[in-house]
Amino acid sequence: MPEQRETLEGFTASTFSHGGISHQVFRAGAGPAVIVIHEIPGIHPGVVDLARRLIGRGYTVYLPSMFGTPGGAAGGPAIAKSIAKVCVSREFAILANRSSPATSWLRALAAQAHQECGGPGVGAIGMCMTGSFALAMALEPAVLAPVMSQPGLPAGLTARRRAAVGLDDVELAQVKARTSQGLRLLGLRFSNDRACPAARFETMRREFGESFESIEIDSSPGNPFGISQSAHCVLTVDLVDTPGHPTEAALARTIEFIGEQLRPGTGPRAGADGQ
Repeated sequence: MPEQRETLEGFTASTFSHGGISHQVFRAGAGPAVIVIHEIPGIHPGVVDLARRLIGRGYTVYLPSMFGTPGGAAGGPAIAKSIAKVCVSREFAILANRSSPATSWLRALAAQAHQECGGPGVGAIGMCMTGSFALAMALEPAVLAPVMSQPGLPAGLTARRRAAVGLDDVELAQVKARTSQGLRLLGLRFSNDRACPAARFETMRREFGESFESIEIDSSPGNPFGISQSAHCVLTVDLVDTPGHPTEAALARTIEFIGEQLRPGTGPRAGADGQ
């Protein structure tokens, strides 16, 4: 499909297998590895744009294709199809407060990416249904820069699930142990986003303390920037790439955060667009 090939131009494709799970992975760039885990409906152009920004800042980006059509547009039919697949897949724990089986595969990918790219460790950005995956990936010692953008799992059907972070008690204790040793976490959400409840970030602030940095962008009615109350995708679909806009600032902070962990001591670099 020409559109898909154009969207992912410059990326090389391979298949990574671990624990009985196999997915296609697209790779491009040079430098420390950052794994960008796409949101619904898949590796759409906005996700690739984010990947290219990171490549422009001197990172090797790995784009695992967990569901959907790589390079396809983020339209309504594609969203519905991807949600249906995720809901029936055994790789995703939609309701349970524990890490999904897919995160074991992602941790193995992170370990391989670290081996291939070197550097102090690996960054991970999860978004929407994969937002909490970046947190679960912190169980892998190579992951040093986990970014949870609008983490939507587990689905917030009850108050308990709205406050859940996608880790069981043992996993949570392991991540807390890493934060006590210096691991830092970054979370992004819109304030009015019901798919990523405020209670979820409250839990992370309580459990991880100062190790968890949260950016919550005002999307309440009448907010100064006219951000829609339905805004959800901080780094992609709802990104407004204009200086001074809070989503642009969130993107810049995300890239800065990754640099602080993967390039300690290098100081601020160029703008978020990689120019």
